[in-house]
Amino acid sequence: MTTLAGFIKGLPKVELHLHIEGTLEPELLFKLADRNNIRLKYDSVEELKQAYQFSNLQEFLNLYYEGAQVLLREQDFYDLTWAYLEKCKAQNVVHTEIFFDPQTHTERGILFATVINGINRALQDGREKLAISSKLIMCFLRHLDEASAFKTLEEALDYKDLIVGVGLDSSEKGNPPSKFERVFAKARDEGFLSFAHAGEEGPASYVKDAVELLKVVRIDHGISSIDDEYLVAELVQKQIPLTVCPLSNLALQAVDDLKNHPLKKLMDHGVLVTINSDDPAYFGGYMNENFEASAQSLGLSKGDLCQLARNAVVASLLPEQEKEQHFHAIEQYCRENA
Repeated sequence: MTTLAGFIKGLPKVELHLHIEGTLEPELLFKLADRNNIRLKYDSVEELKQAYQFSNLQEFLNLYYEGAQVLLREQDFYDLTWAYLEKCKAQNVVHTEIFFDPQTHTERGILFATVINGINRALQDGREKLAISSKLIMCFLRHLDEASAFKTLEEALDYKDLIVGVGLDSSEKGNPPSKFERVFAKARDEGFLSFAHAGEEGPASYVKDAVELLKVVRIDHGISSIDDEYLVAELVQKQIPLTVCPLSNLALQAVDDLKNHPLKKLMDHGVLVTINSDDPAYFGGYMNENFEASAQSLGLSKGDLCQLARNAVVASLLPEQEKEQHFHAIEQYCRENA
């Protein structure tokens, strides 16, 4: 009889909501700062970790952007991405769809090519050496203006072979999806898929706008959808997935207690919910930790966990043949470990 933690560890998982800059562990941050001769305002890893106490999204973002300052060279982005992929291997994450924020770097003079080439080289090595498949999604920073997003989209056109879609992240409050409607229309015209963070700190209406105005294929977070029964019905009817990040929601106080997280309620309504880690270096857990915390707080059964694993495959951008292979692996594992 395996423990719940043991069951989760062995369960084949797919991650759909992961910011690569948010995987920058304090130890690697200090290593890169030293390599690039950058002086940090924290004297030790322990002191930096103590700063990871957030009361809202903006407090986290301030530290997130500050941490990204150590990423200067292509090798830095490679090392960052490779460290995450090794974590995936250890936690049996078999496929990952990764966000990156080019504006976080281009705004400080780093070339777009430097960022994407470092990340992509690691993803290629991940496929060949670790057997982890991946997709790359470029996010616009919603606290910046539309012109900056258009400029970033223009830079991305040379990398259509590497980037499958565009997303929307950063400060949600006061930056509704409508602010980027024209940019997303242009991105779709160029062949990119649409994704957007909505309904984390923002209201359910932001989720609705992301669906209707940005024509998203997935909603990132989306937990405030539970406040609008008509929206929930629409998400079910259209089978628009939610990439939920429980430990992130708790760390940023989008929920006061994981016992009150709407994940299970959304599942029970028939919404295509998935579990993900968001910015795991800052929020205290990667995929397994998010699965465990959710299971313990919400009383999820092994059957629920298997359903969440299947949901992520359904919601992924993988070709149907690869999806079938992952479904088979999940079914076999769940049957043998019931």
